[in-house]
Amino acid sequence: MREYLIKSEADTEALGLSIADRLVAGDVLALIGDLGCGKTTLTKYIAKGLGVTERITSPTFTIVNEYRSGRLPLFHFDAYRLEGEEDWFERGLEEYFYRGGVCIVEWADLIAEHLPDETLCVFMEYGEGEGERIYRCTF
Repeated sequence: MREYLIKSEADTEALGLSIADRLVAGDVLALIGDLGCGKTTLTKYIAKGLGVTERITSPTFTIVNEYRSGRLPLFHFDAYRLEGEEDWFERGLEEYFYRGGVCIVEWADLIAEHLPDETLCVFMEYGEGEGERIYRCTF
């Protein structure tokens, strides 16, 4: 597991761009961490690295946002507002995993049992210094 100390938005951007370079069609990326740890910000920079031109917003109430302007389609999920894991299936969201794009799932721990075995993970937590974050990547 690789660990990154994030001290600024520029650090988040650099990591996001680096992650984007590695992503291929069919990848699922789980973002796991407390509120305010930077899940949507990291997604914004991954999207930038994929060439997405649309404005990236949190899918908190829509559950999924689709972006198709990059080198791969990007499907950005927020599992926080789902009402139990059954809601994931009732909405047919698992079908996105097979659409030939990249899926980024915020609050992925809430639906962990339904993620593909090969899901890539970023565990995010607050660091000791002001504004610091620690991101641990499984890839």
